[in-house]
Amino acid sequence: QVQLVESGGGLVQPGGSLRLSCAASTRTFSSYVMGWFRQAPGKEREFVATISWSGGSTTYADSVKGRFTISRDNAKNTVYLQMNSLKPEDTAVYYCAARTGYRSSYYYTDINGMEYWGKGTLVTVSS
Repeated sequence: QVQLVESGGGLVQPGGSLRLSCAASTRTFSSYVMGWFRQAPGKEREFVATISWSGGSTTYADSVKGRFTISRDNAKNTVYLQMNSLKPEDTAVYYCAARTGYRSSYYYTDINGMEYWGKGTLVTVSS
């Protein structure tokens, strides 16, 4: 069982930046593909970004490509999501997710494929 705890959400103005963190409680963090997903009010949860077990492969949704960066620190059991140039449409609850796997991050963008989920952190982009 892996517990995931997100932090770093909050209120930010359009064009601003936030960095989300997700701490994982597992001794084998480097065995897991990590991902960020989000759910806006009244919408379904959607893929944002994934990162492979080593950090060597990353995949992004088209809507965040060039603005968001996912990274991980296996020594700290933590995955990050740096969000720049934020837009009102980025407003959502952001969820950290994990699953075991050693393939490219490209293969792990399906919500139904993730094994563990955090409780989420709210990001609000508004002036």
